[in-house]
Amino acid sequence: MKILFVFFALTISTAYGQDTSLIKKDIEVSLNSWHKAAADADFEAYFELMTDDAVFVGTDATENWQLEEFKSFSKPYFDKGKAWSFTAIERNVYLSSSDNTIAWFDEHLSTQMGICRGSGIMKKIDGKWKVQHYVLSIAVPNENVSTLTALKKEWDTRYIKEIFNKN
Repeated sequence: MKILFVFFALTISTAYGQDTSLIKKDIEVSLNSWHKAAADADFEAYFELMTDDAVFVGTDATENWQLEEFKSFSKPYFDKGKAWSFTAIERNVYLSSSDNTIAWFDEHLSTQMGICRGSGIMKKIDGKWKVQHYVLSIAVPNENVSTLTALKKEWDTRYIKEIFNKN
């Protein structure tokens, strides 16, 4: 009986591991397709891979777009035939343990801005993995942080005051 239980437990854990691996592969394919659609300036394909309630947080502190705002911002870039080109050079994907319809990820990207970092949430809708929330940031080596913060200090001070005055 113990042997049967161990066999059953190993079979289930192996099958679950394979399922998890396949799910993560599907997410990788979706994210790579999303980035490729931007590089190919394929507006429809790019936004088809985002949920209806998607949020895109860009590198500028003012860039926190709901989907329709992001579409409006992005459309001129896509219309010119070249939006942006991000290629994942490293990515980690994590799955929700409850039902495997929510995942989150972080990635290093090769971009026209140098190395960037992307992170976000994916949601499975009608069998397709879509970006629900994405945060893009420029990776800054620690030895350059002092120079960078000095460069943007005046702008940051003004923007912080603006935000506080709104609230």
